[in-house]
Amino acid sequence: MLSILKGPKFEQILQKAKENWVDFTPTKEEVVTAGIDSSFNNTKYQGIELWATTAVSVKSDGEILVDLHDSGLGSDTDLSRIASKMEIDACEKTVDLVDLVLMDGSLHSQFMTRQSSLDALVVKTMKKRGNVIFIAKTSNTKKQFENLGSLAGDIFYYNHVTASPGFTKIFVEKKYGSDKVISSTFVRLSDSTPIIKLELLGDQHDDNEIRSVMNRLYKTSIGGYPYALKLAHNNCKISDKELAKMVSLLGLSNEIGSREVLG
Repeated sequence: MLSILKGPKFEQILQKAKENWVDFTPTKEEVVTAGIDSSFNNTKYQGIELWATTAVSVKSDGEILVDLHDSGLGSDTDLSRIASKMEIDACEKTVDLVDLVLMDGSLHSQFMTRQSSLDALVVKTMKKRGNVIFIAKTSNTKKQFENLGSLAGDIFYYNHVTASPGFTKIFVEKKYGSDKVISSTFVRLSDSTPIIKLELLGDQHDDNEIRSVMNRLYKTSIGGYPYALKLAHNNCKISDKELAKMVSLLGLSNEIGSREVLG
């Protein structure tokens, strides 16, 4: 398996990855940052689906700026779409309150859903002050080395060639149309921490802007990851336990046909 992964093109890809990497050690810059994340969960009970979604915007100091939630009963509800819409709503309510808005995940996944009304809202919100960045901890994209026959994701090769702080040359993708161009870069904020992926809207970004963004992220990052996003994730998680509590509160657990009647 290793020989497949490290095939004949492996060294060639690593060389290209090295050429793409720009060494840069960020310095702390004072900035007010908010992280936004969403989550959803559901449980089926006797043919009824109980679902809940939530989205939260939280500052690095723990102050919650926006807290949205929705729940209901139904079947085959498109929860990821509801959660996406809530994330954008939270973003829209946050852009004027802070210097930098960090969205958990990928801008690609927003545009890939092909929901034009949601796309328009994303673009409008991101353009308003130009202070919204999508950040992904994991990335499976294989765009940058596909012409060299890469098997693993781009991030795999960058992790192989460097452990120092820095970023990759900006990669521009225009496949979603002229108003939905995505500029992306992989960055590492400090020595031997994981690489994260940044995605910005438009093609007008340059290396100096990436350096500036890294300086702004560095101040409130722990282990190379923005603390505001960690807080957002922890604050919006809907556990199975909480859903079970909802089932109980709604009295669904005692409906006729439940296990107790067999007792």
